[in-house]
Amino acid sequence: MAVFRKILLTSLGLLLVLLAVMAFALVFGSAEREAGAFLQALLNIGEADPLLDTIIWEIRFPRVMVAALVGATLSLGGLVFQALLRNPLAEPYILGISGGSAIGAIIGILLGLARFPGISLLAFMGGMATLFLVLFIATGKTLLKKEALLLSGVMVNAFCSAVIMFLISLTQDARIHNIMFWLMGDLSSSGKSEVLLIAAMAGPCFIVIFWLANAMNLMLMGKEMAHSMGVNVRVVSVVLLVITSFMVSATVSHCGLVAFVGLVIPHMFRLLIGADHRILVPACLFGGGSYLVLCDILARALPAHGEMPVGVITAMVGAPVFIILLKRTG
Repeated sequence: MAVFRKILLTSLGLLLVLLAVMAFALVFGSAEREAGAFLQALLNIGEADPLLDTIIWEIRFPRVMVAALVGATLSLGGLVFQALLRNPLAEPYILGISGGSAIGAIIGILLGLARFPGISLLAFMGGMATLFLVLFIATGKTLLKKEALLLSGVMVNAFCSAVIMFLISLTQDARIHNIMFWLMGDLSSSGKSEVLLIAAMAGPCFIVIFWLANAMNLMLMGKEMAHSMGVNVRVVSVVLLVITSFMVSATVSHCGLVAFVGLVIPHMFRLLIGADHRILVPACLFGGGSYLVLCDILARALPAHGEMPVGVITAMVGAPVFIILLKRTG
């Protein structure tokens, strides 16, 4: 009962934070209107303004929703990989899964495939291929070595970057700029269809991860302990690896590479609320969404003209966090 109460209070508190951040993102923007006018339009106060309604609900709202979904997905992805691999530095970007997904997505873009299922499927295949490659390289005779896993992820990530540059060099048309901008984390082209598609692909994954949260707790105590408590370690591990790679690949195929979200958010909440995954899963879900929405606000606000990719902001925050964690765990 105490755990359920903590889950409920944590979830409700962070949900309110997410809603507040999303409301701020809807009001704040680059349009040459005062924020108060957007707030009145959002709250439906005063005379209706079709232009403001269009900006809020047709342009900003889909982007904010996609940012929240992508942040939640990447945050949960990092949490799951850290639990399964028992490595505090595991994260989709660092392990090369995001890079592999990007290779698949770029191939789909160059082939002219539809966003779904073509590009999403190729992104998923690329992400799974790089995950298995990293695990194969890092696996010793008896266990998965933390140092080998990190080095394998770095090397595979570097290889993926080289392949991406090779594919881009083969493209001579106007798509090059779009692909380069997309690679750094692009939320500017988000629409209602993207919101529905990402939610449809990631939503069931969120439910499965929460359902298996206690199994992750037991697996952190060791395979023998988890097995004695009735957890089928092999099946749970495969299910979590597949669905996590799938939802990360789905976000990469739509928004490109958004780095280090899965590193920053899980560690922050472990420090704040402990290591129980039954509480961490909803915390990362809502907290990761809030974090990326805030990063997207900065990406829109910092440039004097236009905007920068949101992946630039997450990398500037995440890279120092990664260095600190590497020093602490080294």
